[in-house]
This record gives sequence, structure tokens and C-alpha cells, in this order.
Amino acid sequence: MNDPSFAVSRSIDAPVARVWDAWRDPDQIRRWWGPQGFTGTTAEVDFREGGTTLVGMTMKDGPEFFNTWTYTTIIDHDRIEFTSRFADETGAEIDPARMGMPPGVPKEVRHVVTFKEHGEGTELTVEEFDYEPGPMLEQSRTGQEQVMDNIAALFAAT
Repeated sequence: MNDPSFAVSRSIDAPVARVWDAWRDPDQIRRWWGPQGFTGTTAEVDFREGGTTLVGMTMKDGPEFFNTWTYTTIIDHDRIEFTSRFADETGAEIDPARMGMPPGVPKEVRHVVTFKEHGEGTELTVEEFDYEPGPMLEQSRTGQEQVMDNIAALFAAT
């Protein structure tokens, strides 16, 4: 596997088992999925190697955007690897260019999510692969930073 395009980490104030569940539980995914200004709307979860989760998000009064996460590796309470693709509401893949996305948005983005005990909490890291250097990589990094903030806030509130 080549080097990630970027990695984002957060120290989460919850044990690994609880943070792990936030990646499997549809209700929790809807609470943290999406960057600033978006609300998670859909989470149809098939959390197993070879399974695919459909997630959706929307801006106020805006269209709903969907992605699929197809899991390639799941190591319980340690690591999740999946490939993300743009999709329609049924989970059918959509080419990002057809959605009006600018050049530089890959059709597939590999993700590696790792969970490490950190004191009584969890060090959560998400690595994204397959971006070329440029504005779309930076936009994706910013979005992932905001998603990780949402996950941290989810546990800060409980």
C-alpha cells in the first residue's frame, strides 16, 4: 500500500470499544457524518468484510449527497479499511465528474481507520489515500478534520 495522501488524528475521551461502535452503529454515524454545515441523514450499515455501508448527508435546504464504504479489512477494535465512492440514494456508484465535482476528486478513496488505547481514551486516526496534491486533497483533509471534530464532540457530550 502506498503512503496516505493525509492522516487526521484525535484523542477521544472514550474507551476503544465505544469509539469502535460509533463506526458500526447507524444512529451514531448519522450524528457525526459530514463536515461543518452538513447533517448526516442516512446510514445503512453492513459492517463486515465485503459489506457496504451507504451514508448520506445534506446541507440545510440542499440536496442529499451519498457515499458508500465497502469494507476490505475489519480487525475488531483495532482497524477498519474501506473504499469510499460517491453514490446515489440506492448505493449505485456515481462518477464524481458527473456530479459536477472538479478534477482531482478520485472515483475511489481508500481509508484506514485505526483505534489505539490512549490512557482511558482512544487515539483515533483516519488515513485517506489516492488524492493527487492540490486543492481537492486539501478540501478533503479539511472535511475529515471536521468529521473528526464531530466524533470527538459526540463523546465529549456523553
